[in-house]
This record gives sequence, C-alpha cells and structure tokens, in this order.
Amino acid sequence: MKDRTMHIVLIGIQGAGKSTQGTMLSEKYNIPYLSSGHIFREMAKEKTKLGRWLKETMNSGALIPDTTTLEIVLTYIEKPEYANGYILDGFPRTVAQAKAFNGSIEHVIYLNVSDKEALWRISGRTDVREDETLAALRKRISLFHSVTTPVLDYYKDRGVLHEVDGEVSVEEVFAQITAVLK
Repeated sequence: MKDRTMHIVLIGIQGAGKSTQGTMLSEKYNIPYLSSGHIFREMAKEKTKLGRWLKETMNSGALIPDTTTLEIVLTYIEKPEYANGYILDGFPRTVAQAKAFNGSIEHVIYLNVSDKEALWRISGRTDVREDETLAALRKRISLFHSVTTPVLDYYKDRGVLHEVDGEVSVEEVFAQITAVLK
C-alpha cells in the first residue's frame, strides 16, 4: 500500500500517541506526517517576535489562536511534498479551524485515551519538553475537552470520524487505524 493519496487527521489529547501512529502511518503509506505542534515548536526557537510569542503561548498551555494556526498550517500544506496527501496531527483543534480548512479530509482518526493514561504516558517520557509542565498539560487537556471535542462531532456529522481505542498496545492501535484506512 505505497504511494496512495490520503488526507488524514489524527485527533487526541496530548500523550494519546498521535506522533507514534503518525510516524508509523507515514512509513506504511509513504505520505508525509505533519505535526502542528512540531511546526510551532520549531518556530518558537526563532528569535523573532512571532517565535517568542509562540513560545510564551505554548509554555502557558494555551492554544495558538485560529487565525495564526490556519495561516501557518495552510501555508505549510501548500508545499509540494504534501501534494499527494498528508497525515495531520494537532490540527484542526477547533470547529472554526475545521470549517476554514477546506482540504479533502477522508479520515479523521480519534485516538481515545483517558486523561489519566495520557498524563501517565507523558510523565514517563525521557524527552520532556519545555511546554510539558503539569500546569500546561492540565490546561491543554481541559482545552481539548472544551474546544476540540466539538471538532469530533463536526467530523462525525460528515461521516469521516473513526474512533480507536488508544489505550491498547501501539501495534493494536496501528492495526485498528490501518483497518479503517483499507
């Protein structure tokens, strides 16, 4: 199953395994994986006004506003390497982003993981990031439930949402996702 055009969105709270699954899917289907969080963290390293602002916003646990997120992500996916599809992680996070994002999304995969499981996984990471303080994580998880959960309903209404059990092994999660993509 190589070189198949697909537009996939991975949704889940921080620690749900989006990055792990996105990387595995990218290798299996030969489609680039793109994490909005990774883009923002790279930009936050820049010694620019935008870079400093992104760093402060992310470190507080707040979401980057819709207009900024849309401008950055939509510009990114215009690059030639995304012409045959992509796997998006961390975008869209709000219904406004989902509505403004008029890409042809065939599959939205929701990695369903409890808050407790996500926090446990993140606490076990060896590469803890600057934006992963307990306060920032709790705020982000709370924002996921209040702001991103309606995105799940938005995609469910469009018939493209697939919920998978994110608390089983990495291999079992991957098997659930690939079964959906067949």
